[in-house]
Amino acid sequence: MIQRIQTLYLLIAAALMTVAVFSPLAVFNVGAAEYTLSSFSLAGEGGSFATLLLGILLAVSALLPLATLFLYKRRQLQIRLCAVELVLLIGCIVFIGIYYWLSNRMFTDFDTTYRRFAYGALMPLLSLVPVWLAMRAIFRDEVLVRSLDRIR
Repeated sequence: MIQRIQTLYLLIAAALMTVAVFSPLAVFNVGAAEYTLSSFSLAGEGGSFATLLLGILLAVSALLPLATLFLYKRRQLQIRLCAVELVLLIGCIVFIGIYYWLSNRMFTDFDTTYRRFAYGALMPLLSLVPVWLAMRAIFRDEVLVRSLDRIR
């Protein structure tokens, strides 16, 4: 049902991933220039590099909880989509780490004075918890419905 607790969990996960799509993921200070790794680019004063795969992965993992929300009559499919979302979130974490490492390697020849992850990189990690809780709540609903069907 749409008024169940898993609705809140999925909305929280979608909101966190939306923040990740629109916020910076990492910041690099190279000499006087500052580069920002965001969902779709690594941009700075010296140019811009596309990170399209990361952006697509983050966008899909932001939209999937919303799609899962409206499939409340098909609980088995919801459970599977939550499992897919968990895999996508782990993929987002891995991709952010890979792009951070590659960006760091790109700037090793220069005087990199400052590099750090931004708050956007933390959002996929935080989204793992509400998606997992939503999957558990949907599974509990499915068990309850099956037990009521067995009584009839």
